[in-house]
Amino acid sequence: MGNNYELYKVFYWAAKTGSLTQAAKALYLTQPSVSHAIKQLEDRFGITLFYRNPKGVALTHEGSILYSYIEQSHILITLAEEKMAAIKNLDIGELRIGGSDSLFKHYLLPYLEDFNQTYPGIRLHLSHGTTPEVISFLKEGRIDLGVVRMPIIDSQLEVRESIQLQDCFVAGARFAELKEVVLSLDKLLQYPVILFSRNSRARMAITELFQSYGYTLKPEIEVGSVDLLIEFARRGLGISYVTREFVTKELEEGSLFEISLDVRLPPSNVGIMTMRNMPLSITASRFIELVR
Repeated sequence: MGNNYELYKVFYWAAKTGSLTQAAKALYLTQPSVSHAIKQLEDRFGITLFYRNPKGVALTHEGSILYSYIEQSHILITLAEEKMAAIKNLDIGELRIGGSDSLFKHYLLPYLEDFNQTYPGIRLHLSHGTTPEVISFLKEGRIDLGVVRMPIIDSQLEVRESIQLQDCFVAGARFAELKEVVLSLDKLLQYPVILFSRNSRARMAITELFQSYGYTLKPEIEVGSVDLLIEFARRGLGISYVTREFVTKELEEGSLFEISLDVRLPPSNVGIMTMRNMPLSITASRFIELVR
């Protein structure tokens, strides 16, 4: 009973039930404790809040004024408690994720579908962007987590490794003569190369690889989405650099084939990125458990 909130709670139930005994039962207190709490409140205000009647107690005029405010507070507190319980049970809430369109489509979509079916009350907010943009979204508090290609070197961030991807060069029927050929990097550069136009992690990695062998990779065509990389290659506009896992269907049906190179293209890892030393929301924590 050391704070005003506890005193107001006793006052509320005494006024609501019109009985000190009933107030004590509702609050799991003794009746003398209820009487003492009301006396403390009356002493603080210097005002009589209740008077006794044959049925129990009733509010004075001043007590009625106080009750009109305390009742509103009680309703709001009750609603807040119910809201917290709903959030804890994942009946309501939101999940904010940042990542590239391709990772959303080819990697996260099945997990998002399962999460939505399990927790239909959770609203999904997806923010697409390159890795640097997703990092900015996370630091600005616009997303709960980001799904990006590694490595990520930033002391403010924590990255949980998820899956491994393999990038490759693919072409369509127009370049069918290359199906059984192993190309060197300089030979590959004699053909029109199509790359993602934005400053993605994959674009930076392949550029650095060519530089390590003394070559400058200058694309003939740059496009703004992975879907266009795939479609341009299918239509024979050039040789596209894509993630193998994202063109599984096209490779299986034969509308695209993988270009063989005399150097190994290193795999890349996808990580789930969060802010270090920042507590995760319940929804974000549950989603990360699902992806694992």
